[in-house]
Amino acid sequence: MAIAQQLAVIDRLCSEDFPAERGRSDAGTGGPGHHIAELVTSEDFREADGAAREETEEQFEADRDGLSEVLTRRWGSPYVFSLAGVLDRVTDGEDIPEPWGVLSSHVPDAHLWKPEGHDRWVALGISRWDSELPFQLLAVITETDPP
Repeated sequence: MAIAQQLAVIDRLCSEDFPAERGRSDAGTGGPGHHIAELVTSEDFREADGAAREETEEQFEADRDGLSEVLTRRWGSPYVFSLAGVLDRVTDGEDIPEPWGVLSSHVPDAHLWKPEGHDRWVALGISRWDSELPFQLLAVITETDPP
């Protein structure tokens, strides 16, 4: 998906109502208070060597950074938010509000904005579930403050 299409998805989800229940949507997943758009998904790495995974990871980081640059021109510099501490809190049994709790299990950090005049946060992150599973470039739109 080209950057223009990714921006269109983000813009739409910034104004679209949140789903009443957790589930799949045309853009990815969502639930009360949040949308998670799956902007780009790689192939899996079950049959690939480590070099292919590393190359794909670098490409996903470049894609995230390119989209982040466009959003930075709109909303200013993002806050780079590490989700490692959130994952530690989840592991310790703390109830972390969604989407942050689930994101912390597979997105190590996010570029985060709260656009002026908006009541929603916008985050970009790269899902890295497991060494054999695909990468995903995610856009998260939520009304829930980061923990």
